[in-house]
Amino acid sequence: MKQSPFVISRFENRNGVTSWRVDGRLHSLRIRRNFKTREEAAAEKAALEMKAMQVASGMRSVTTFMTDAQLREAEDAYRRTEGRSRSLLTYLDYALLNYPETAKEILVADAVADYLAAKWAESKRGLVSDRQVRSITYELNAFKGQFSSTPLGLISPGALVPYLERGGPTLKTYNNRRGVLSTFFKFAYRKDWVAANPVEKTPHHRIRHRRGSAITITAEQAANLMAHVETFKDGAFVPYFALCLFAGIRPSVLCGEIAKLRPEHVRLDTGVIHIEPEVSKVRMKRLVTIQPNLAAWLRAYPLERYPIIPINVAKARRKVFVQFGLTHDVLRHTFISMFVAKFRSMGEAALQAGNSEGIIRKHYLDLKSKDEAERFFSIVPQGHSNVIPMPIAV
Repeated sequence: MKQSPFVISRFENRNGVTSWRVDGRLHSLRIRRNFKTREEAAAEKAALEMKAMQVASGMRSVTTFMTDAQLREAEDAYRRTEGRSRSLLTYLDYALLNYPETAKEILVADAVADYLAAKWAESKRGLVSDRQVRSITYELNAFKGQFSSTPLGLISPGALVPYLERGGPTLKTYNNRRGVLSTFFKFAYRKDWVAANPVEKTPHHRIRHRRGSAITITAEQAANLMAHVETFKDGAFVPYFALCLFAGIRPSVLCGEIAKLRPEHVRLDTGVIHIEPEVSKVRMKRLVTIQPNLAAWLRAYPLERYPIIPINVAKARRKVFVQFGLTHDVLRHTFISMFVAKFRSMGEAALQAGNSEGIIRKHYLDLKSKDEAERFFSIVPQGHSNVIPMPIAV
């Protein structure tokens, strides 16, 4: 321990009175003071030692209205801006201008939880799809993981850009992330959790879409696929594959149209599948004509015995997709392209598939020949010979 530069000693005055003397040097200045009691001398010694320490470390004593906590915070602020080109007041003015007080303060984690609860409530009311909410949940969980304990009102555009660019995403992925966050911050703005939407000051990339022809399978591949499905799991997956391949029902078993389709929607008596608004991806009713070969499949494998979505469908379905190299929407794409080739009507194909005529022309026109389309719509069950003609649709 460093020895103190000040000492206390007993001193006898000429008049016989005993005093206690503090003696030492404060940066070359000689200090010698007498006190009546040793306690007073000790207090002076401590004060001089503190002053010597302050001078040595650059500290000094000042009169202020600030509390100790405020002084510590001010000192910390100065340390953080040390070496920067601007003064502390410049940064403070910027913060006051860009981060005004909001009505409510909330952490990112709590804000995300409230927003997701609202989106799931919308999903139950049929306003958004479950798949969309799951995508939002995935993105906002990643956002929460990075900013969990940060007050939402302190999230800046500068902090969002590195987050949006994490992992070197494609421009489309970047824009999708930005869109999710923008909608989230709009929700937060309405709740008075933020004073402005910081996403608006982040870059948005313009993308020229160059989508080409849809990916499809041939009539021969479709025949081989359905022949395999008849033997796979005792034919349990026949209705699923038949409806997706020969009626163009959107195939996602989690939140696609096939997951919401009910047996009563499939009307073999009238030859029509009713895609109700709550089933349709675009929330619009449409009617799909049951082609004769699809009627044969559904009569051979009736929905009363073969559910549209079998038990453990995801895992088993994935095996078939992997075995035949199928992509997500290839069954639907094949149906649309074959329908256009056979009936040569883009308008009718658009109505049956729930697409626009422009999309049909751009991605499905002239992908298949009329002969191949005829072979495709002639694929019928091999394990059942009792093919019953389909009634005419009305």
